[in-house]
Amino acid sequence: MALKRMDNVGIVVEDLGGTIDFFRELGLELEGRGTIEGEWAGRVTGLGDQHVEIAMMRTPDGHSRLELSRFLTPPVVADHRNAPVNALGYLRVMFTVDDIDETLERLRTRGAQLVGEVVQYKDVYRLCYIRGPEGLLIGLAQELS
Repeated sequence: MALKRMDNVGIVVEDLGGTIDFFRELGLELEGRGTIEGEWAGRVTGLGDQHVEIAMMRTPDGHSRLELSRFLTPPVVADHRNAPVNALGYLRVMFTVDDIDETLERLRTRGAQLVGEVVQYKDVYRLCYIRGPEGLLIGLAQELS
Protein backbone atom coordinates (compact mmCIF):
# COMPACT_ATOMS: atom_id res chain seq x y z
CA MET A 1 0.00 0.00 0.00
CA ALA A 2 1.24 3.46 -0.89
CA LEU A 3 0.55 6.71 0.88
CA LYS A 4 -1.95 8.72 -1.16
CA ARG A 5 -1.69 12.23 0.34
CA MET A 6 -1.68 14.28 3.51
CA ASP A 7 -5.34 15.09 4.07
CA ASN A 8 -5.21 17.93 6.62
CA VAL A 9 -3.51 19.46 9.62
CA GLY A 10 -5.66 19.96 12.72
CA ILE A 11 -5.45 23.08 14.85
CA VAL A 12 -7.45 23.56 18.07
CA VAL A 13 -8.57 27.15 18.68
CA GLU A 14 -10.77 29.14 21.06
CA ASP A 15 -12.10 31.71 18.57
CA LEU A 16 -13.21 29.73 15.53
CA GLY A 17 -14.74 32.70 13.68
CA GLY A 18 -11.70 34.94 14.13
CA THR A 19 -9.35 32.16 13.06
CA ILE A 20 -11.45 31.48 9.95
CA ASP A 21 -11.27 35.20 9.09
CA PHE A 22 -7.48 35.19 9.53
CA PHE A 23 -6.92 32.20 7.25
CA ARG A 24 -9.34 33.66 4.68
CA GLU A 25 -7.21 36.81 4.68
CA LEU A 26 -4.17 34.62 4.06
CA GLY A 27 -5.93 33.11 1.04
CA LEU A 28 -7.52 29.86 2.23
CA GLU A 29 -11.14 29.13 1.37
CA LEU A 30 -13.75 27.95 3.85
CA GLU A 31 -14.72 24.53 2.53
CA GLY A 32 -17.26 23.75 5.22
CA ARG A 33 -18.23 24.20 8.83
CA GLY A 34 -20.09 21.89 11.18
CA THR A 35 -20.36 20.14 14.51
CA ILE A 36 -18.90 16.77 15.42
CA GLU A 37 -20.30 15.13 18.51
CA GLY A 38 -21.15 11.87 20.12
CA GLU A 39 -19.71 8.60 21.23
CA TRP A 40 -18.52 7.54 17.75
CA ALA A 41 -16.22 10.57 17.50
CA GLY A 42 -14.80 9.91 20.93
CA ARG A 43 -13.84 6.40 19.87
CA VAL A 44 -11.58 7.93 17.22
CA THR A 45 -9.98 10.58 19.45
CA GLY A 46 -9.99 8.64 22.71
CA LEU A 47 -11.78 11.55 24.41
CA GLY A 48 -15.12 9.83 25.00
CA ASP A 49 -18.27 11.88 24.47
CA GLN A 50 -17.21 15.08 22.72
CA HIS A 51 -18.79 18.12 21.13
CA VAL A 52 -16.58 20.03 18.69
CA GLU A 53 -17.22 22.84 16.20
CA ILE A 54 -15.01 22.45 13.14
CA ALA A 55 -14.18 24.39 10.00
CA MET A 56 -12.28 22.97 7.04
CA MET A 57 -10.09 25.51 5.22
CA ARG A 58 -8.69 24.66 1.76
CA THR A 59 -5.63 26.10 0.05
CA PRO A 60 -6.25 27.72 -3.37
CA ASP A 61 -4.63 24.79 -5.21
CA GLY A 62 -7.10 22.39 -3.53
CA HIS A 63 -4.36 20.04 -2.32
CA SER A 64 -4.04 20.99 1.36
CA ARG A 65 -6.45 21.67 4.20
CA LEU A 66 -6.51 22.94 7.76
CA GLU A 67 -9.12 21.53 10.10
CA LEU A 68 -9.85 24.17 12.73
CA SER A 69 -11.52 22.75 15.86
CA ARG A 70 -13.15 24.44 18.84
CA PHE A 71 -13.80 21.95 21.65
CA LEU A 72 -16.95 22.58 23.66
CA THR A 73 -16.62 19.28 25.55
CA PRO A 74 -14.39 17.94 26.87
CA PRO A 75 -12.52 21.13 27.80
CA VAL A 76 -9.07 21.84 26.37
CA VAL A 77 -6.37 20.42 28.68
CA ALA A 78 -3.11 21.85 27.34
CA ASP A 79 -1.93 25.00 25.60
CA HIS A 80 1.11 24.91 23.29
CA ARG A 81 0.55 28.26 21.57
CA ASN A 82 3.47 30.00 23.22
CA ALA A 83 5.96 27.22 22.54
CA PRO A 84 9.17 28.40 20.90
CA VAL A 85 10.27 27.20 17.47
CA ASN A 86 12.49 24.49 18.99
CA ALA A 87 9.72 22.86 21.09
CA LEU A 88 9.06 19.14 20.65
CA GLY A 89 5.99 18.01 18.72
CA TYR A 90 3.93 19.56 15.97
CA LEU A 91 4.73 23.21 15.79
CA ARG A 92 3.74 25.19 12.74
CA VAL A 93 2.22 25.21 9.30
CA MET A 94 4.08 26.90 6.44
CA PHE A 95 2.48 28.49 3.39
CA THR A 96 4.08 29.63 0.14
CA VAL A 97 2.92 33.11 -0.88
CA ASP A 98 3.45 35.29 -3.95
CA ASP A 99 4.64 38.37 -2.04
CA ILE A 100 5.74 38.01 1.57
CA ASP A 101 5.74 41.77 2.26
CA GLU A 102 2.20 42.27 0.95
CA THR A 103 0.99 39.21 2.85
CA LEU A 104 2.53 40.46 6.10
CA GLU A 105 0.90 43.85 5.60
CA ARG A 106 -2.55 42.26 5.15
CA LEU A 107 -2.16 39.82 8.04
CA ARG A 108 -0.98 42.52 10.45
CA THR A 109 -4.47 44.03 10.16
CA ARG A 110 -5.71 40.71 11.60
CA GLY A 111 -3.23 40.82 14.50
CA ALA A 112 -0.30 38.87 13.03
CA GLN A 113 3.08 39.62 14.57
CA LEU A 114 6.47 38.86 13.05
CA VAL A 115 8.40 36.41 15.30
CA GLY A 116 11.93 37.27 14.16
CA GLU A 117 12.57 38.91 10.83
CA VAL A 118 12.11 38.21 7.15
CA VAL A 119 15.28 36.52 5.90
CA GLN A 120 16.55 35.37 2.54
CA TYR A 121 17.88 31.84 2.07
CA LYS A 122 20.39 31.94 -0.79
CA ASP A 123 18.61 32.90 -4.02
CA VAL A 124 15.80 30.45 -3.31
CA TYR A 125 13.37 31.78 -0.66
CA ARG A 126 12.41 34.67 1.58
CA LEU A 127 11.12 33.23 4.84
CA CYS A 128 9.56 34.33 8.12
CA TYR A 129 7.50 33.09 11.05
CA ILE A 130 4.51 34.98 12.36
CA ARG A 131 2.21 34.54 15.32
CA GLY A 132 -1.35 34.54 14.03
CA PRO A 133 -4.65 34.34 15.88
CA GLU A 134 -4.35 32.98 19.40
CA GLY A 135 -0.56 32.86 19.05
CA LEU A 136 -0.54 30.17 16.35
CA LEU A 137 2.89 29.84 14.75
CA ILE A 138 2.72 30.15 10.95
CA GLY A 139 5.58 30.10 8.45
CA LEU A 140 5.53 32.11 5.23
CA ALA A 141 7.80 31.43 2.26
CA GLN A 142 8.21 33.37 -0.97
CA GLU A 143 9.97 31.54 -3.78
CA LEU A 144 12.58 33.64 -5.57
CA SER A 145 12.74 32.63 -9.21
